[in-house]
Amino acid sequence: MHATARPILIATGLSLLTSLTLAHASADDPMTEEAKELIQEFAGQLQSELKAAIQTGGPVQAISVCKDRAPAIAAELSESSGWEVGRVSLKMRNTTLGTPDAWETRVLESFETRLANGQPVDTLSQAEVVEDDQGRAFRFMKAIPTQEVCLACHGKTIAEPVAQALDAHYPNDRARGFEVGDIRGAFTLSKPLTE
Repeated sequence: MHATARPILIATGLSLLTSLTLAHASADDPMTEEAKELIQEFAGQLQSELKAAIQTGGPVQAISVCKDRAPAIAAELSESSGWEVGRVSLKMRNTTLGTPDAWETRVLESFETRLANGQPVDTLSQAEVVEDDQGRAFRFMKAIPTQEVCLACHGKTIAEPVAQALDAHYPNDRARGFEVGDIRGAFTLSKPLTE
């Protein structure tokens, strides 16, 4: 090896090591824990409201909770926490709110691969520090498993009144055909990092 090449190789290696260290956050990192707590709060509120709506008016009533309340809960949590909180999917129902960006798409695809390789859906999460043209941000995603109750609106067989209501609210709906244990989507959280 040439003497001039060695310092360049060492500098490149150190730069790569530093970027890898920054890219993947530790599972027990305080920001990861904060993100998990926000997801628990989001999921808890949403499940509570969905359960009440289903008991009151069945799956058709639950559609309005997902359509109106889920984005409102995400906005409230974003406002109170300083995080950007949302949900995304590769098979989104609401293209305005549920379309993943490039990083989210990559993570969702990795979740699908990990699930296919035997990892339980409820353990799928990813924490990473990402840098883009808007700066550095801590990002976290956790898969949303499809449960039995989800199938009334997201399953392979959907009752006609539910299908009609979904068609009326979501003309570009792709969030059907799921089975229990599939990845329905993911909670996605982002928080800007100051240097």
